[in-house]
Amino acid sequence: MESLDDEKDGGFEASIPKELGHPIVSNGTKFVDEVLKGPNELCLENFRMDKLVFYKLCDMLQTRGLLRHTNRIKIEEQLAIFMFIVGHNLRTRAVQELFRYSGETISRHFNNVLSAIMAVSLDFFEPPNSEVSQEIREDPRFFPYFLNCVGAVDGIHFPVTVGVDEQGPFRNMNGFLSQNVLVACSFDMKFHYVLAGWEGSAPDMRVLNSALTRRNKLDVPDGKYYLVDGKYANIPGFIAPYPGVSYSHLEFGGGFHPRDARELFDQRHSILCNVTDRTFAALKERFPILMSAPPYPLTTQVKLVVAACALHNYIRGEKHDDWIFQMYEQESVLQLEDPMPPLEIEQPYVPAETQLLDGPFGTEELEDASQLRDSIATEIWNDYIRDYAIIDTVV
Repeated sequence: MESLDDEKDGGFEASIPKELGHPIVSNGTKFVDEVLKGPNELCLENFRMDKLVFYKLCDMLQTRGLLRHTNRIKIEEQLAIFMFIVGHNLRTRAVQELFRYSGETISRHFNNVLSAIMAVSLDFFEPPNSEVSQEIREDPRFFPYFLNCVGAVDGIHFPVTVGVDEQGPFRNMNGFLSQNVLVACSFDMKFHYVLAGWEGSAPDMRVLNSALTRRNKLDVPDGKYYLVDGKYANIPGFIAPYPGVSYSHLEFGGGFHPRDARELFDQRHSILCNVTDRTFAALKERFPILMSAPPYPLTTQVKLVVAACALHNYIRGEKHDDWIFQMYEQESVLQLEDPMPPLEIEQPYVPAETQLLDGPFGTEELEDASQLRDSIATEIWNDYIRDYAIIDTVV
C-alpha cells in the first residue's frame, strides 16, 4: 500500500484553510453529513462538485463493486476524503485534523478511491464523434474551413516528486522536476485522451509519437484532425500553425490586419487552440494538488493526473454549467471577442519538424498534411478578401 504519512511540507497545506466554508464538527462523519445536508455551495467548496453529482458518483462506484461501506466509514465519506485532499492540496495530517482518523486510515481510503476512479476512468473519456462541434459550426470564422477538426492537442507539465537518482530525466528545460502530459481536448472542454507519466525532459513530439504508436493509442477518426501549436510538427491528423509567421506588424486592439493567408490562418488557428489553455485552467482550479508536486510514489502521481481528467469529464457531463466551467467559458467569450489574441512565443518551430525521424509517417503522408493546411488557409484567405472587397464597395 502506498502510504501518505511521510509527507514533506512542500506545497501542501499543513492545516485546513480558514477561508474554506465547512461546518465546525467533531469528526469526519458529521462533517460530511453536514456538508451534504447543507447548501449546495458547501459541497462545491469542499468536495469540488455539485451534491447530486457527488451522490451519483458514490452510487456508481458502489454499484460496480469498486467501493463499499466499512464498519466505520461510508462510501460518501471515503470519496469526501479523496476529494478534500485533491481539491484543496492538503497534507494527510491536515485531513486527520478534520476527519479524526489515523494517517493510515486516510491513506488507505485515498488510495482505494483513486483505484476505483482509475477503474472507471475509461468510461469518462469519449472519442470524438462525427458531428461538427457547435463552437465551429456557429462561428463564420471557423466554418466551413475547420469542419473536420475534432479538437486540439497540447502538452502540460505538472510538478513531480521523485528520488534523487531519478531526477535527471524529469528535469525540464526550465530546471524544474515535472511530468510531461499530453492531452487531446474537445472544443467543449472535455478530454478525449490523456497520456501522463513522461519525463519532463521528453520532447513534445516524442510524447505525441508515443501516443500514436502505443497499445492504448490516440486515435484520430478518418478524415478528421486535431489542431496543435508550434511545439508540434504538421503531420497527418494534426494541423500545426505555419512556422516563422511574424506578428510584429499586427495591431492589437485596433483591429487585425493580416498580410497573407498564413497570418490569417495562424490567427484563426490560435483562437481555436485556446481551448486547451481554458481546459487546463479549469482542471487546475478544481484540483490544485496537480500543481504541488505531491509527495506520493511516482505511479500515484501519474494516476492522479488521469483520475483528475476523468473526474473533470464526469462533472462536465453531469453538470455542464458547473461553477468552474462557467468561469472559463466566460473567458472563452472574452477571448473570441478579442480581434487578435496574443500568441505564445515559447518554442522554436524548426526543431518540431526535425523530430519526425521516429514518427510513423512517410514523406507522401507528410506532404498531404501540408497540402491540407494550405487548402484551408487559401479558402479562409479567399473568403476574407472577398468579404473585405464587398465591405469596401459598400462603404
